[in-house]
Amino acid sequence: MAEETIAPKEQTEGGGVAETGPSERGVAPIKPQYLTTKEQFHSFLGTRGKSPGDQAVGEPDGDRAETGSSVCCDSNEPGAKRLKIDDGRVDGLERQPPGVGEGELQQKKKARGQNKSRPHMKPTHYDDNRLCPSLVQESAEKCYFGERCRFLHDVDTYLASKPPDLGDKCVLFETFGKCIYGVTCRFAGAHLGPQHQNLVKEELVKQWEGQKLTSNSLSKDLQHQLRKKKVQFEHSEKYLKQLSKAGRVGTGKDQAPTPPTGPEPSKGEQLEASISFPGHGAQNSASADAHESLASLESGLPLSETVSGTLEQGTTPQGNVVCSSGHLTDEDLIRLRPCEKKRLNIQNKLYLAPLTTCGNLPFRRICKHFGADVTCGEMAMCTSLLQGQSSEWALLKRHHTEDLFGVQLEGAFPDTMTKCAELLNRTVEVDFVDINVGCPIDLVYKKGGGCALMNRSNKFEQIVRGMNQVLDVPLTVKIRTGVQEKVNLAHRLLPELREWGVALATLHGRSREQRYTKGADWQYIQHCADVASPMPLFGNGDILSYEDANRALQTGVSGIMIARGALIKPWLFTEIKEQRHWDISSRERLDILRDFTNYGLEHWGSDTQGVEKTRKFLLEWLSFLCRYIPVGLLEHLPQKINERPPYYLGRDHLETLMASQNVDDWISISEMLLGPVPPAFTFLPKHKANSYR
Repeated sequence: MAEETIAPKEQTEGGGVAETGPSERGVAPIKPQYLTTKEQFHSFLGTRGKSPGDQAVGEPDGDRAETGSSVCCDSNEPGAKRLKIDDGRVDGLERQPPGVGEGELQQKKKARGQNKSRPHMKPTHYDDNRLCPSLVQESAEKCYFGERCRFLHDVDTYLASKPPDLGDKCVLFETFGKCIYGVTCRFAGAHLGPQHQNLVKEELVKQWEGQKLTSNSLSKDLQHQLRKKKVQFEHSEKYLKQLSKAGRVGTGKDQAPTPPTGPEPSKGEQLEASISFPGHGAQNSASADAHESLASLESGLPLSETVSGTLEQGTTPQGNVVCSSGHLTDEDLIRLRPCEKKRLNIQNKLYLAPLTTCGNLPFRRICKHFGADVTCGEMAMCTSLLQGQSSEWALLKRHHTEDLFGVQLEGAFPDTMTKCAELLNRTVEVDFVDINVGCPIDLVYKKGGGCALMNRSNKFEQIVRGMNQVLDVPLTVKIRTGVQEKVNLAHRLLPELREWGVALATLHGRSREQRYTKGADWQYIQHCADVASPMPLFGNGDILSYEDANRALQTGVSGIMIARGALIKPWLFTEIKEQRHWDISSRERLDILRDFTNYGLEHWGSDTQGVEKTRKFLLEWLSFLCRYIPVGLLEHLPQKINERPPYYLGRDHLETLMASQNVDDWISISEMLLGPVPPAFTFLPKHKANSYR
């Protein structure tokens, strides 16, 4: 778009002078001809394409505030950044009285961490009149609740109140030949007949028949058993009994150790009695396992209970229990020893970090497309998994394109972590299980999980050894340098992790207190890589270009994990593998967002609830994407991850729009892909992402 290219100028239209000299420290160096002021930036976005007949397809009308659909604030800056720019605002909403000092205000409120008081509205609230699932899924059975059902049963009444379609093409219908959401689909016009019947493309349906797109779902039977506490954990109980005899086991309810009975053993005897070393526990329990397996066959219970776990005596096997058939093998009777487990060989592979909120399945599909080798699900709380919470189990789902996939667990006590590991060993298909020992948030840290485990070495050891004993897949650990900024702990923990049986460790080069305000310490990571050898160590921190990746690999690490860099530019994996800078255009970036929305509609659904859930996660991702600065605009390469982008005008309007840190502009981008937002729509990003300092 040659007519939209911004000409070089020093004097701005608002009367200010754009900075053309040497770049300020901590600010990304952008060519002078693209620099602008805050006023001109927002004026350009506010007037571009708003004239009659010049409005872009799918662009909002600009009257969102008049119709009641707005974000929670009206300023030009997002709430997370506004405190930094306008010192007189608290949380970006109200201006304080003149008597309140600026220093006192900033000391009370720091623009960092999470937006804990952000407005929250569930996607289900946007759809007041919902159709009964028995009609949506075209079930042959009638509604179980009958007249007591709280959903609509009249299709005509539902269609009369249903919002208009968001488009004329349904991604589910075009991809799979059938949309399971029927009349509730927000693109239903593409696959509804004259009598509101759901049309089907037989050829596409046959093509996908029998193929499993995602795995690791939570079945209703397993959820019921978990909620009723009918799942037994035999291997975990054996391990926990060994700890209990020595008085070294602690639970989430009672953190005090159980006092030992009888004479107190020596320290060496206590450690040997309480911990089953690699190879010991499996060998000693092999005969017991074989006896129990044979007893299960004689009693008529299935040997392979791959979904529901071990049922209590007297209970009837559920439909989700898979019966094994054929000859007995050693694998049926004897558990693998740690030394016999499948090894995790990911040397020099690109590892996408487990990212809370943004590291969802559609985003991981985007990263796989651009060359990510290893993916990992979002951090899941072990207690929530053991309780059968559907929202937590959704974090474990795996797409069929994720060939090397793991799940990450968070917990503070050996009983819950070991039981959760045993449960996942039976129920999900993963290549490894990772323990989160790097989460810095207070909610996790104050309960003894995340980074707190680095200071609780006894509990940490019990968790690692217990999980390693019940898992058939490798166990990995992700840690930080330590808890306090100048007190490093990782170099002392890594040799112990190797001894405990950890297959691979990942080190984030920052402490808990440091968060993201300073650069990652790669010199310390290099030292830790030497200490951890021969156990593989992956490094993590501040990788946003292939030069950063090359420098990281020169430290001697076995590979690199990429986190924020993938959120800011997911094509980073391609740049690293091809050793080049990709000056990606704004249209190509919009196509990436369109792919994400299509993947989101496949994953979360194309009804109102699925569309708004897709929009929510898209907006969360856009809060990171806006930090990307196009290669052609930089004065020198590469862009640094902790350099703040100044106000600049892109080479076209879309590129400028994608650079905006205004929540309203993020919503405008979402409306280009998912149609207008519902009434009373609000959004504030979960993470303030205040990483510039």
